[in-house]
Amino acid sequence: MTRTIDIPTLAARHADGAFVLDVREPAEYVQGHVPGAVLAPLSRVATVLASIPTDRTVHVVCASGNRSRAGADLLTGLGYDAVSVEGGTSAWAASGRPLVTGRQAA
Repeated sequence: MTRTIDIPTLAARHADGAFVLDVREPAEYVQGHVPGAVLAPLSRVATVLASIPTDRTVHVVCASGNRSRAGADLLTGLGYDAVSVEGGTSAWAASGRPLVTGRQAA
């Protein structure tokens, strides 16, 4: 079963430098993402495993929480400490937190 966290928990962890993996498609990411989030579309997560840290929690985010659950399940099955963010980027923005547009991760 996928572990999940809510937006306030992600926000607190984000302030402490959490690793955020955005599993949406590039066009979605460019339109707005959590500051510092690294893009790895769900269909390609397995091809970028070397860039995903193994020594800390991976906070997986998508638009609403569906793809992030699948991504967190995949990573957990591979031995990563991964959690899915409930509500995804949509909930992050709805809570009044900033989004970054464009390709930059920060």
